[in-house]
Amino acid sequence: MSAPVFHALLPVRPAAPEDRSALGELDRATWSTLHAVQPRPLPPYQPFFDDRHRPEDYLVAEAATGEGQEIAGYLRLVPPTPLACNAHVRQIQGLAVAEWARGHGVARLLLRASYAEARRQGAGRITLRVLGHNAPARALYASEGFAVEGLLPGEFFLNGRYVDDVLMGRSLTD
Repeated sequence: MSAPVFHALLPVRPAAPEDRSALGELDRATWSTLHAVQPRPLPPYQPFFDDRHRPEDYLVAEAATGEGQEIAGYLRLVPPTPLACNAHVRQIQGLAVAEWARGHGVARLLLRASYAEARRQGAGRITLRVLGHNAPARALYASEGFAVEGLLPGEFFLNGRYVDDVLMGRSLTD
């Protein structure tokens, strides 16, 4: 199957249960040790949505293409813990953009939509974790106002080398 021809981004929307197949395919297609610490998914594939990964936790970016509307990317936004003392924080726990949609501002659009959604949920702060060797993602997050707030050196062993886990965050009240 050939890649869709990108025409324009559509407004970001919450994921719906019927997005599960497309999101699962996108998740598998974008898997890489550049950002994933889990092994490559193999058949039989686990459902994209489950008790811990609910549709309402995801924002979806769609693009108008020559074939209609296609999911161009997603972002998972959740409370980092169930603790009341941590309820003012939301955490990005996944961001993926289809190869054919890269370079069109999809990730930045999803990030900015996540700030609005986190504020709507009452959050004043947003955090994420990114692998130290993922320079493109770290540069994007820094350009969006995220600062490095912690570092877990050699936290993961991927492709024969130790990789840092970088903790980043930003205020939503600025």
